[in-house]
Amino acid sequence: MCAAGKLSVQVGSLSRGAGQAADARPATGSHQSGSACGDNMCVGVILGFPREVAQELQQWRASFGDPMAEVIPAHITLVTTTPAQDWEATLEHVRDVARRQAPFKITISGTGSFRPVSPVVFLKVEDGFEECVGLHEQLQTGPLERDLPFPYHPHVTVAHDVAPENLDEAETVLKNYTATFPVVSMGLYEHDDNGIWQLREELDFGGDADQSRKSTAQRPAAGGGATAAD
Repeated sequence: MCAAGKLSVQVGSLSRGAGQAADARPATGSHQSGSACGDNMCVGVILGFPREVAQELQQWRASFGDPMAEVIPAHITLVTTTPAQDWEATLEHVRDVARRQAPFKITISGTGSFRPVSPVVFLKVEDGFEECVGLHEQLQTGPLERDLPFPYHPHVTVAHDVAPENLDEAETVLKNYTATFPVVSMGLYEHDDNGIWQLREELDFGGDADQSRKSTAQRPAAGGGATAAD
């Protein structure tokens, strides 16, 4: 693990492993059961991270005593657990948003917290913040339209539901952390009947639907979906 404040990652292209093999579920936070969406399927959309960044932040999260560190790789949630009544309509909707989005740069730098509303410490999104908000606003329409309990705020969770002193430590230790990398795709996940998040498609930005990469491999998960604060 690099010392906090010393890491500045410049990655030439997004690691496919981070977006596919590593991501456990689309968001972190208070757990919901697999029945949270009733008779409908639940979906989520995330931006995966390059492998070296994901591993670095996973180590930091574990060091703060967060038990979810082993099953939730670093990511930015674009759409948290959302009911989807029509899978085909949902799939085409997400593909269409991906086709219209150009690759962009993400810079995560410094820490913030949702306390006292939620016991979460996170890394701030600087470069790419507006693009994440724009993607969220486009995705959360049509078949994925819903009212959220909190305004959308792109971020990277590094500690959640741990002791207050651990949250303080996370906020202090990573206050000078920074990493920069491009993102070229987003992952569409489905929450199956067994409570497992499964990657259904990794959708390239600016690409054709036929170029998107599909997967039915199971992803480990601890519980179910998440609150909008994660």
